[in-house]
Parts: sequence; structure tokens; C-alpha cells
Amino acid sequence: MKSIAKNSVFIACSLDGYIADKNHGIEWLLSLPNPTQDDMGYNDFIKDIDALVMGRNTFEIVHSFEGEWPYPKPVFVISNSMKEIPVELREKVFLVQGEITEILKTLHSQGCHRLYIDGGKTIQSFLKEDLIDDMIITTIPYLLGGGIPLFGELDQQINFQCVETKLEINSVAQCRYIRVR
Repeated sequence: MKSIAKNSVFIACSLDGYIADKNHGIEWLLSLPNPTQDDMGYNDFIKDIDALVMGRNTFEIVHSFEGEWPYPKPVFVISNSMKEIPVELREKVFLVQGEITEILKTLHSQGCHRLYIDGGKTIQSFLKEDLIDDMIITTIPYLLGGGIPLFGELDQQINFQCVETKLEINSVAQCRYIRVR
């Protein structure tokens, strides 16, 4: 039985829609008290994913984190400027280039049908091609006043329906949206 392809987003942003601050920092994402280390649904989300797709900038930020590589699934990095993956990640991270539709065909042919799309520019590119099926957006109640936006300009309106809203760690709203086609 063939898996149904699905491109999903799981991301946090500020109240004013930024995923990083004016200095491209993300420390503010971890500044809210979370004494029970609630993962806000991330582990349930990731277990249903075949692979991740992210851009070079997001990869470089994640690679700079202390500790073990955080993803239990293969990660495909879209980049036209990166020449190779660091040696220590070559069995976990793979470089891909080209148009999004061609990249998706390649990933689907490798059995990767349920994809986690991550990173601002990558999410924006997938949205421009109307290739996002659902989004879980966790809104951190901070106004950053600028930075890297989650969303960019689109050529057309894309409709989503909010199918679930939860309050997490007593201060953040998490909404799940599905694409209305």
C-alpha cells in the first residue's frame, strides 16, 4: 500500500509572527518557564514523520546546538551553496538541490512520504508552491518587533482551517491548521 504524501510544519513563532529575533537569535524560544520539560506534542508529531526537510540556515543553527543531533529521522537539507555535510552527520543528514517538486519526487521514491518542513525560507517556499498540508504553530507570547518572519508574500490566498487549539505550559497557544482544498 502506497503512503499518502503529506508535508507538515511544526514550529514556534512570536506573537508578531517571527521565528527568530532581529539578530537571528532563538534564545527567546526557550525563555519561558517549562519546569516539567513539556515537549508540547513534538514527540507525538515526529513519530509519524518519515524525514525532515530544511534549509541551510536552519541546518546551521541546529548543528550549532550543544549535545547530540536532535532528530531521530533522516534530514534533507536544501542548499545550492553548501558543498558537503559535516562528517559526523553523513549518515543522518543529506544534501539536496533543485526545484521543490523534483526534491519531493526524489524523497517519495526513497519512501519518505510524510515530511516535516522546517525553517522560515523553506516553509515559505513550500507555501508558495501550495505544498503544505498542515501546520502546528506554537505562539510564544512575546512581541519581537522584527526578525525573521514565519510567513512571506504569496501569489495567491491559501486557506487553512484551525482544527485544534491548546494552551501549553500555561502561557503559549498551540494551533493545528489543515489545508482546505
